[in-house]
Amino acid sequence: MDNYRLVLLLALGLILMMIWQAWEEEQRASTPAASTAEQAKRAESRRETSVPTVPGASPTAPAVSPTATLQRGQRLVVATDVIKAEIDTDGGDLRWVWLLKHPVSVDRPNEPFPLLRESDKDLFIAQTGLIGHGTEYPTHKVQYSAENTHYSLEPGKDELRVPLVWRGPDGTRYVKTLIFHRSAYVVDIEYLVENRTSKEWSGFFYGQFQHSYVEQGGMFSLPTYTGGAYYTPEHKYRKVTFADMAAKPLNVETTGGWVAMLQHYFVGAWIPEAEDRTQFYSDVLPNQRYVIGVKDLTPTTIAPAQSGRLHARLYVGPKDQNHLAQVAAGLELTVDYGWLTVISAPLFWLLSFIHRGVGNWGWSIIILTMLIKLAFYPLSATSYKSMAQMKKLQPKLQSLKERYGDDRQKLNQAMMELYKTERINPLGGCLPILIQIPVFIALYWVLLESVEMRQAPFVLWIRDLSSPDPYFVLPLVMGVTMYAQQLLNPQPPDPIQRRIFMVMPVAFTAMFLFFPSGLVLYWVVNNILSILQQWNINRVMVAKGG
Repeated sequence: MDNYRLVLLLALGLILMMIWQAWEEEQRASTPAASTAEQAKRAESRRETSVPTVPGASPTAPAVSPTATLQRGQRLVVATDVIKAEIDTDGGDLRWVWLLKHPVSVDRPNEPFPLLRESDKDLFIAQTGLIGHGTEYPTHKVQYSAENTHYSLEPGKDELRVPLVWRGPDGTRYVKTLIFHRSAYVVDIEYLVENRTSKEWSGFFYGQFQHSYVEQGGMFSLPTYTGGAYYTPEHKYRKVTFADMAAKPLNVETTGGWVAMLQHYFVGAWIPEAEDRTQFYSDVLPNQRYVIGVKDLTPTTIAPAQSGRLHARLYVGPKDQNHLAQVAAGLELTVDYGWLTVISAPLFWLLSFIHRGVGNWGWSIIILTMLIKLAFYPLSATSYKSMAQMKKLQPKLQSLKERYGDDRQKLNQAMMELYKTERINPLGGCLPILIQIPVFIALYWVLLESVEMRQAPFVLWIRDLSSPDPYFVLPLVMGVTMYAQQLLNPQPPDPIQRRIFMVMPVAFTAMFLFFPSGLVLYWVVNNILSILQQWNINRVMVAKGG
């Protein structure tokens, strides 16, 4: 009996350990490995600049020192049905992108979430440019001109084009066009190069993100990932943390794939042409800004008096799994379920399938919980039968404890003999519980990572299943149901263990106060179903007298 309780305690503790470990790993991963001064020294030693080096250029070529603040030119305001954006004529940067379908919070439904933002403390912008040998190119440091300051997607139109013009000192005319689309978070970046010289033009495209390091929250912050990532046909999906960028620049050559900057629920990704040979790179600027991007390795050439185009795609939007897979291969992996993806992905598919029928994510979680409980019913029944048998032995176990007192060796021997006589395996209920733990953790990541759960209402006061219950009702109900479960189960004969198990509902309730309400809802429903199953098994066994 004591062994059974200890194993059960370890199983429940495993949940806490794995969730805490995941949080710790993400915290370490998102913390810079070096101080600001050390990073600045490394940047100077590598002669870093916010403009990437030209492929094939001498590594000792002079570099432009990055400024501590972004330059500001004229602002262009762009509006579609899903995006509001601000473009700066200084470099043609995307300085702000608000997602109109995703409010900041349920309490501010009319305030769209700013994914890209020009903020000193929380900078996240997208930059593009052309680089090459021998002459001046339109990097993200040149000043463009624009005909208008406001651009809106017209009714009946599916495309909105925002052209920016710059002329090089040699007479070459460049038109950088940002192309927005209806009901889409993909922005096409197109460069029209009009070579008005007598020499062949040769250049390389690059697109990159600049992101400032943001200090993570306290111990009750969600263990979500903020940092870089990339995908290639060779390496598949890999993360590049801020610490990785500070320690060693990213340098991956590939054909196809994408490079991205991730945060909770949302992602920005550069997607080059599938057939282009490119390099994924990263850098850390002296002002502690992190750069990750992609640049061409094969130059585009344009004959004298001719014109040509360079093109790439930018995705700035939510981690909508069904849509991401259509944008680029592997982009759906930015919804990172970790090492339990093999379980989490099917759970999300099933949850989405249920949602298409009921139209409410809360009821979908309840139905999913019932299906999971049904799938594990045979294992649960075995566990509960073992517990019911153990409960019947409580008087005999207590008698043995009184007989042998503190002689642990004789007590354990007598207990083993009793189990053998009654044909009971004291560990018979442990395996079913252990098997269900990965499912719980996998569902935890589904509810935590899926943007579909963000601000999804359930009923009454539950207005956001991805946030904690504002009135702590569900965690308290969870604690009560957990306590009720313990009353149905056999009590440890050891008083210390008995006290520990009486404290566990209180400890779990305190922990679940800060969990997403969707996850607590799952746990509450699971507990209620477990109580009903255990009560029924106990009743049947008592009726049968076995």
